[in-house]
Amino acid sequence: MIVALHSRLVPGHEEDYDRDHARVPDDLAEAFARHGIRDWRIWRDGLDVFHLVECDDFVAAMTAMGREPANDSWQQVIDRHVEGFSGGDGDFSGWGLRRVFALSAQVG
Repeated sequence: MIVALHSRLVPGHEEDYDRDHARVPDDLAEAFARHGIRDWRIWRDGLDVFHLVECDDFVAAMTAMGREPANDSWQQVIDRHVEGFSGGDGDFSGWGLRRVFALSAQVG
């Protein structure tokens, strides 16, 4: 499964956000792998941040990550930079951008 997410940064935190993502902690990467998150790519345009998450089951993975000490530590670092996620009301089933088009589906 691939999930696209959108978040927005706190103004003035762009460079700190980028710096903090130069390398995520190894224990966080290991927790992602344990819960079926194979890749998490991030692009930023000003304050807008776009994420592409490749995982087995996004809702299950994010729910499990909520119980991970590595994620708690990471959130203490990164939350100060992020205003929030689109659809981010705590119910992960509502997260994610709506897919509009895929060239591969058309020509595939």
